[in-house]
Amino acid sequence: MRLNAVLFWLLSLFFGILAIVYPVWGLLDVQEVEWVGTVGLSLASAFGAFLGFYLQRGYNAQGGELPEDRLDANIDDGDAELGFYSPWSWWPIGLAASAALGFLGLAAGFWITYVGVALFLVMIVGWVYEYYRGFFAR
Repeated sequence: MRLNAVLFWLLSLFFGILAIVYPVWGLLDVQEVEWVGTVGLSLASAFGAFLGFYLQRGYNAQGGELPEDRLDANIDDGDAELGFYSPWSWWPIGLAASAALGFLGLAAGFWITYVGVALFLVMIVGWVYEYYRGFFAR
């Protein structure tokens, strides 16, 4: 993870240098600044800095190298519990339908968005509290 942080810091530095060189080059060539490229390069530099900062903080907080970062690690060293997923749950399908209704409402008629939001609230509460009523309970 440390190597990834260093790579993103270097990428941020590279885009930062390009964000300075690009408008100067435009001024020398056509006597005007091309703002879309300048802003895009500046934002790419900021994004690289955000990712580098996040990865560096994560590396410092984890207290050592992860098994994925060590060359001598086995595959079994990194297979920790990732959480629980209920394969029989129908709530994610309802959430997808409510999201589809919400986006349909943005495109066709805004009143449909209200129906999608209401359906979303019902589905997300059902999904969160699914195991408070027992297995396969509805």
